[in-house]
Amino acid sequence: TTATTATTATTATTAAATTAVAAAGGAVFARGDARALPVRPGSFDAVICLCQGGFGLLGGGADEAEAMAGMAEALRPGGRLALTAFSAYFAVANLEQGESFDAEGGLHRENAEVRDVAGNRARFELTTTCFTPRELRLMAQAAGLVVEGLWAVAPGRYRRSPPDLGSPEWLMVAARPGDNL
Repeated sequence: TTATTATTATTATTAAATTAVAAAGGAVFARGDARALPVRPGSFDAVICLCQGGFGLLGGGADEAEAMAGMAEALRPGGRLALTAFSAYFAVANLEQGESFDAEGGLHRENAEVRDVAGNRARFELTTTCFTPRELRLMAQAAGLVVEGLWAVAPGRYRRSPPDLGSPEWLMVAARPGDNL
């Protein structure tokens, strides 16, 4: 069978991965808003959402739960979700000057800078929803997923390390119940 993966990667990353895998006769990739993935329900073996803070950039409220539910819905029975999210513990312990943390909403606010292709700079307020391991587990359960592991990680340095107070992100692997679970 052909493995299929839904991902929230950039267009360039998706294009490169699609070209490489297609040449080997493998996976199909889809890119889209995690709250409404442009895929048929139950059609993917894996959904990957690995981006520092990317899952939390939806602004809090119901959007993250809606996104996780959408990713879960895209999975076939036995399919897996790999997702990273910013740690609320790390955000609070490492606040820098000019940053704030809304304890009620779990929102980290900072002034950020972006550059366009020409190098022009623009400043904006960046709000990131931060999570505890418990919140991610409850959200996954509400989306119908079974959490297989939840580890403390740093961007690009994924390992099976128990949750702690000093790591900036969580990596959660969860499965949709079914045939291969």
